[in-house]
Amino acid sequence: MRLVVFDVDGTLVDSQHLIVAAQGVAFAEHGLACPERREALSVVGLSLPQAFRRLVGEDGPIEGLSESYKRAFNALRLDPDYEEPLFPGMGDLLAKLHARNDLRLGIATGKSRRGVEHLIAANGWEGWFATTQTADDAPSKPDPAMLRQAMDEAGAVPSATMMIGDTTYDMAMAVSAGAAAIGVAWGYHSPGALFGAGAVTVVDHAGALADLFSGPLPPA
Repeated sequence: MRLVVFDVDGTLVDSQHLIVAAQGVAFAEHGLACPERREALSVVGLSLPQAFRRLVGEDGPIEGLSESYKRAFNALRLDPDYEEPLFPGMGDLLAKLHARNDLRLGIATGKSRRGVEHLIAANGWEGWFATTQTADDAPSKPDPAMLRQAMDEAGAVPSATMMIGDTTYDMAMAVSAGAAAIGVAWGYHSPGALFGAGAVTVVDHAGALADLFSGPLPPA
Protein backbone atom coordinates (compact mmCIF):
# COMPACT_ATOMS: atom_id res chain seq x y z
CA MET A 1 0.00 0.00 0.00
CA ARG A 2 1.41 3.38 -1.02
CA LEU A 3 1.15 6.39 1.26
CA VAL A 4 0.99 9.95 -0.09
CA VAL A 5 1.48 12.58 2.60
CA PHE A 6 0.69 16.23 1.96
CA ASP A 7 1.87 19.36 3.68
CA VAL A 8 -0.92 21.96 4.04
CA ASP A 9 0.11 25.64 3.96
CA GLY A 10 1.78 26.44 0.66
CA THR A 11 1.03 22.99 -0.76
CA LEU A 12 -2.71 22.37 -0.52
CA VAL A 13 -3.84 25.76 0.73
CA ASP A 14 -2.85 29.32 -0.17
CA SER A 15 -2.90 30.81 3.31
CA GLN A 16 -0.16 33.42 2.89
CA HIS A 17 -2.33 36.50 3.43
CA LEU A 18 -3.83 35.07 6.61
CA ILE A 19 -0.44 33.99 7.94
CA VAL A 20 1.20 37.35 7.32
CA ALA A 21 -1.75 39.24 8.83
CA ALA A 22 -1.76 37.07 11.95
CA GLN A 23 1.99 37.53 12.35
CA GLY A 24 1.48 41.28 12.06
CA VAL A 25 -1.03 41.26 14.90
CA ALA A 26 1.23 39.11 17.07
CA PHE A 27 4.28 41.32 16.57
CA ALA A 28 2.24 44.48 17.17
CA GLU A 29 0.88 43.10 20.45
CA HIS A 30 4.45 42.65 21.64
CA GLY A 31 5.69 46.02 20.38
CA LEU A 32 7.95 44.45 17.77
CA ALA A 33 8.47 45.33 14.12
CA CYS A 34 6.92 42.76 11.81
CA PRO A 35 9.37 41.00 9.50
CA GLU A 36 9.20 41.60 5.77
CA ARG A 37 6.72 39.41 3.92
CA ARG A 38 9.36 37.14 2.40
CA GLU A 39 10.94 36.48 5.79
CA ALA A 40 7.54 35.97 7.39
CA LEU A 41 6.64 33.31 4.83
CA SER A 42 10.04 31.62 4.97
CA VAL A 43 9.14 29.98 8.29
CA VAL A 44 5.80 28.56 7.16
CA GLY A 45 5.81 24.83 7.84
CA LEU A 46 7.58 25.02 11.16
CA SER A 47 5.73 24.77 14.45
CA LEU A 48 4.93 28.19 15.91
CA PRO A 49 7.67 28.17 18.58
CA GLN A 50 10.25 27.15 16.00
CA ALA A 51 9.00 29.74 13.53
CA PHE A 52 9.14 32.60 16.01
CA ARG A 53 12.48 31.42 17.33
CA ARG A 54 13.87 31.91 13.82
CA LEU A 55 12.23 35.30 13.47
CA VAL A 56 13.14 36.85 16.84
CA GLY A 57 15.91 34.66 18.26
CA GLU A 58 16.11 32.54 21.37
CA ASP A 59 15.73 35.54 23.68
CA GLY A 60 12.53 36.83 22.08
CA PRO A 61 8.99 36.42 23.49
CA ILE A 62 8.49 33.15 21.66
CA GLU A 63 5.65 31.76 23.78
CA GLY A 64 3.81 35.08 23.83
CA LEU A 65 4.10 35.54 20.10
CA SER A 66 2.84 32.01 19.53
CA GLU A 67 -0.24 32.58 21.67
CA SER A 68 -0.93 35.97 20.07
CA TYR A 69 -0.59 34.46 16.62
CA LYS A 70 -3.04 31.64 17.38
CA ARG A 71 -5.66 34.09 18.66
CA ALA A 72 -5.20 36.38 15.66
CA PHE A 73 -5.25 33.53 13.16
CA ASN A 74 -8.49 32.09 14.52
CA ALA A 75 -10.14 35.54 14.54
CA LEU A 76 -8.96 36.56 11.07
CA ARG A 77 -10.04 33.24 9.58
CA LEU A 78 -13.64 34.43 10.02
CA ASP A 79 -12.95 37.49 7.85
CA PRO A 80 -13.79 36.89 4.14
CA ASP A 81 -10.77 39.00 3.19
CA TYR A 82 -8.51 36.27 4.58
CA GLU A 83 -9.95 33.12 3.07
CA GLU A 84 -7.66 30.13 2.50
CA PRO A 85 -8.32 28.89 -1.05
CA LEU A 86 -6.98 25.61 -2.31
CA PHE A 87 -4.26 25.92 -4.93
CA PRO A 88 -5.56 25.27 -8.47
CA GLY A 89 -6.25 21.61 -9.13
CA MET A 90 -5.42 20.35 -5.67
CA GLY A 91 -8.98 19.68 -4.60
CA ASP A 92 -9.64 17.60 -7.71
CA LEU A 93 -6.35 15.76 -7.29
CA LEU A 94 -7.15 14.80 -3.70
CA ALA A 95 -10.60 13.59 -4.73
CA LYS A 96 -9.11 11.36 -7.45
CA LEU A 97 -6.45 9.96 -5.11
CA HIS A 98 -9.03 9.33 -2.39
CA ALA A 99 -11.10 7.28 -4.84
CA ARG A 100 -8.21 4.92 -5.57
CA ASN A 101 -7.76 1.67 -3.65
CA ASP A 102 -4.02 1.30 -4.18
CA LEU A 103 -2.89 4.15 -1.93
CA ARG A 104 -3.65 6.01 1.26
CA LEU A 105 -3.53 9.73 1.96
CA GLY A 106 -1.97 11.54 4.89
CA ILE A 107 -1.25 15.03 6.19
CA ALA A 108 1.90 16.23 7.94
CA THR A 109 1.78 19.91 8.83
CA GLY A 110 2.99 22.60 11.19
CA LYS A 111 -0.64 23.57 11.74
CA SER A 112 -2.39 22.71 14.98
CA ARG A 113 -4.82 19.80 15.08
CA ARG A 114 -7.63 22.34 15.47
CA GLY A 115 -6.52 24.00 12.24
CA VAL A 116 -6.36 20.71 10.36
CA GLU A 117 -9.80 19.67 11.58
CA HIS A 118 -11.18 23.03 10.40
CA LEU A 119 -9.58 22.55 6.97
CA ILE A 120 -10.93 19.01 6.60
CA ALA A 121 -14.45 20.03 7.63
CA ALA A 122 -14.45 23.11 5.39
CA ASN A 123 -13.57 21.02 2.33
CA GLY A 124 -15.65 17.94 3.03
CA TRP A 125 -12.60 15.71 3.45
CA GLU A 126 -13.81 13.77 6.47
CA GLY A 127 -12.51 10.21 6.34
CA TRP A 128 -10.15 10.87 3.44
CA PHE A 129 -6.88 10.67 5.37
CA ALA A 130 -5.44 7.54 6.93
CA THR A 131 -3.22 9.71 9.12
CA THR A 132 -3.05 13.39 10.09
CA GLN A 133 0.07 14.57 11.88
CA THR A 134 0.15 18.10 13.30
CA ALA A 135 2.27 20.42 15.42
CA ASP A 136 0.43 18.99 18.44
CA ASP A 137 1.62 15.45 17.73
CA ALA A 138 5.36 15.56 17.07
CA PRO A 139 8.46 17.76 17.03
CA SER A 140 8.56 20.45 14.35
CA LYS A 141 9.71 19.72 10.83
CA PRO A 142 12.36 18.96 9.64
CA ASP A 143 12.52 16.38 12.43
CA PRO A 144 11.37 13.09 10.81
CA ALA A 145 9.19 12.01 13.75
CA MET A 146 6.00 13.40 12.22
CA LEU A 147 6.44 11.48 8.98
CA ARG A 148 7.55 8.32 10.75
CA GLN A 149 4.41 8.45 12.88
CA ALA A 150 2.33 8.90 9.74
CA MET A 151 3.88 5.80 8.18
CA ASP A 152 3.37 3.77 11.34
CA GLU A 153 -0.27 4.83 11.63
CA ALA A 154 -1.01 4.12 7.96
CA GLY A 155 0.94 0.86 7.87
CA ALA A 156 3.34 2.06 5.18
CA VAL A 157 7.07 1.62 4.66
CA PRO A 158 9.43 4.45 3.65
CA SER A 159 10.06 3.04 0.16
CA ALA A 160 6.30 3.23 -0.54
CA THR A 161 5.84 6.71 0.93
CA MET A 162 5.85 10.07 -0.83
CA MET A 163 6.02 13.41 1.02
CA ILE A 164 4.68 16.36 -0.96
CA GLY A 165 5.52 19.85 0.26
CA ASP A 166 6.62 23.34 -0.65
CA THR A 167 9.43 23.96 1.83
CA THR A 168 12.92 22.71 2.54
CA TYR A 169 11.58 21.53 5.91
CA ASP A 170 9.26 19.07 4.13
CA MET A 171 12.05 17.82 1.88
CA ALA A 172 14.54 17.37 4.72
CA MET A 173 11.94 15.56 6.81
CA ALA A 174 11.21 13.16 3.95
CA VAL A 175 14.89 12.46 3.35
CA SER A 176 15.50 11.76 7.04
CA ALA A 177 12.52 9.40 7.14
CA GLY A 178 13.60 7.54 4.00
CA ALA A 179 10.59 8.66 1.93
CA ALA A 180 10.51 10.24 -1.53
CA ALA A 181 10.60 14.05 -1.27
CA ILE A 182 8.41 15.77 -3.86
CA GLY A 183 8.46 19.55 -4.07
CA VAL A 184 5.80 21.91 -5.40
CA ALA A 185 6.90 25.20 -6.94
CA TRP A 186 3.86 27.30 -6.01
CA GLY A 187 4.63 27.58 -2.30
CA TYR A 188 7.04 29.52 -0.11
CA HIS A 189 10.50 28.11 -0.95
CA SER A 190 12.16 28.19 -4.36
CA PRO A 191 12.62 25.09 -6.55
CA GLY A 192 16.38 25.44 -6.19
CA ALA A 193 16.12 25.37 -2.43
CA LEU A 194 13.82 22.33 -2.59
CA PHE A 195 16.27 20.42 -4.77
CA GLY A 196 19.07 21.45 -2.43
CA ALA A 197 17.15 19.98 0.51
CA GLY A 198 16.71 16.61 -1.20
CA ALA A 199 13.69 16.83 -3.52
CA VAL A 200 13.77 14.13 -6.19
CA THR A 201 11.56 16.31 -8.38
CA VAL A 202 9.71 19.64 -8.19
CA VAL A 203 6.41 20.10 -10.05
CA ASP A 204 4.88 23.41 -11.08
CA HIS A 205 1.19 22.51 -11.39
CA ALA A 206 -1.27 19.97 -10.03
CA GLY A 207 -1.44 18.10 -13.34
CA ALA A 208 2.28 17.38 -13.23
CA LEU A 209 1.84 16.14 -9.68
CA ALA A 210 -0.99 13.83 -10.78
CA ASP A 211 1.29 12.33 -13.43
CA LEU A 212 3.59 11.04 -10.68
CA PHE A 213 0.88 8.63 -9.51
CA SER A 214 0.53 6.83 -12.83
CA GLY A 215 3.60 4.67 -12.25
CA PRO A 216 6.06 3.60 -9.54
CA LEU A 217 6.95 6.09 -6.84
CA PRO A 218 10.08 8.13 -7.52
CA PRO A 219 13.01 6.66 -5.59
CA ALA A 220 13.76 8.31 -2.25
